[in-house]
Amino acid sequence: MRAVVQRVSRASVTVDGQITGEIGAGLLILVCAMQGDAEAQADHLASKIAKLRIFKDEAGKMNRSVRDIGGACLIVSQFTLAADLRGNRPGFSTAAAPAEGQRLYTYFTERMQAEGLPTANGIFGADMAVELVNDGPVTIWMDTAQ
Repeated sequence: MRAVVQRVSRASVTVDGQITGEIGAGLLILVCAMQGDAEAQADHLASKIAKLRIFKDEAGKMNRSVRDIGGACLIVSQFTLAADLRGNRPGFSTAAAPAEGQRLYTYFTERMQAEGLPTANGIFGADMAVELVNDGPVTIWMDTAQ
């Protein structure tokens, strides 16, 4: 699985003019299931993100996790993270098939909740508008295959 994790002071996702998910301080997680991914990759990614120390401590150092600050996670499916950029038009053939991608997206959300984190979501496969205030900015790219 691939993810882009952004430390945010707030974020929201809107579908057809309706907010489907929003958070205050925490993480915006754009996530993509890749071909061959299974629950093990989602488990690993959720565990890693829940423990990721990218929030400032009292000394101003990135030493606290989203759990440590009492933050939440806005989780948005983003199959374009599977982009193959060998040419000028990206291909997405390495992304999981839609049904499998949706299953793993839902499973990943459940794993983040099992880590004790409040979550909000976009809608899998929808045309979404994501708004955020990136705090830092801090943006981290993760791939369970690496």
